[in-house]
Amino acid sequence: MEGLRVLGVDPGLNITGYGVIVADERRPQLAEAGVVRGPSSRAQLADRLNQIHQGITEVLRDCRPDVMAVENLYSHYQRPQTAILMGHARGVILLAAAQIEIPVMGYSATRVKKILTGSGHAPKLQVQQTVQRELQLNQIPNPPDVADALAIAMCHYFLRGKVCS
Repeated sequence: MEGLRVLGVDPGLNITGYGVIVADERRPQLAEAGVVRGPSSRAQLADRLNQIHQGITEVLRDCRPDVMAVENLYSHYQRPQTAILMGHARGVILLAAAQIEIPVMGYSATRVKKILTGSGHAPKLQVQQTVQRELQLNQIPNPPDVADALAIAMCHYFLRGKVCS
């Protein structure tokens, strides 16, 4: 497939979803999607981060995207520790892209949902169904981390050339 290759990444310490779409003038097409699984949640944080970095580096090497689109961090006031841990995962993902000089764009979850579904507060199922419809897939992308990653990639596709937040 020819065209702009966009890698979408949904950072996670246990499961990091990724999806590669090829953007042409008509519509985005799925090239590849999957997950990078970290070791057990009981493993040391450094080991978990190393696994994520290695996995994303492999995806970058194999899929050769032109750009990476990644979800920005959001911190809920009741769970600031979660945002801190997710920042570590996002950091090693950005490092992997920087090491091979792939440009990175960040998008908020509400922005991605708004662009794809029309509502910044759309439920996960609606996002999954929209990704399925737009990419003409036979089934809903699963796990939801993969659908989220594809949604992030599609957001970049729809907004390319525009100022993004």
